Amino acid sequence: MSTDARESLLRAAQQLYAANGVAATTPRQVIERSGVGHGSLYHHFPSKRDLALAAVGRSVDEALASSSDALNAHTESRARIAAYLERPREATSGCRIGRLTADPFVAADEDLSASVARYFLDLIGLVADVFEEQGLDGGVARDRATAAVAVIQGGYVLSRATGDEEMMRAAVRGFLGLVDAPQRPEGDS
Repeated sequence: MSTDARESLLRAAQQLYAANGVAATTPRQVIERSGVGHGSLYHHFPSKRDLALAAVGRSVDEALASSSDALNAHTESRARIAAYLERPREATSGCRIGRLTADPFVAADEDLSASVARYFLDLIGLVADVFEEQGLDGGVARDRATAAVAVIQGGYVLSRATGDEEMMRAAVRGFLGLVDAPQRPEGDS
């Protein structure tokens, strides 16, 4: 059994999970999409859960690497935040990790849920590090990073709901406008 078969199975599972979720994806669909034999699936992944752990884990790692690349694309921290927020996304397709938060198979499995949670926590940490470089206190940087990640997730939801990719871009523009707005001294109203 080759590693090519394992790779094909993982890629097929990732694509199907992104489109349909883990719960709605059958092993047969993964086999058909991957083009490998039935025996290869069970050789590499004895259960649906084993396949889900590997495929979701890989999706999380890939998404974090992509976000890290965007957050390290420039030297100036404001440009790095903008690069992360403005990078091209298929917003009407939804976030392939964010969608897993509502998947019943993922929700029922502690390890799969932890993998999805790790994605968001690590992503917030990556974004917070950039905000800290701007001189923000750790707690403030983390709050702002949480808001940035929430804007992206909300942009996905609005884009999917309306069928309009512009909703993501509007959410990002709005967030960056708030971040760039002059700060009033405390006590001013």
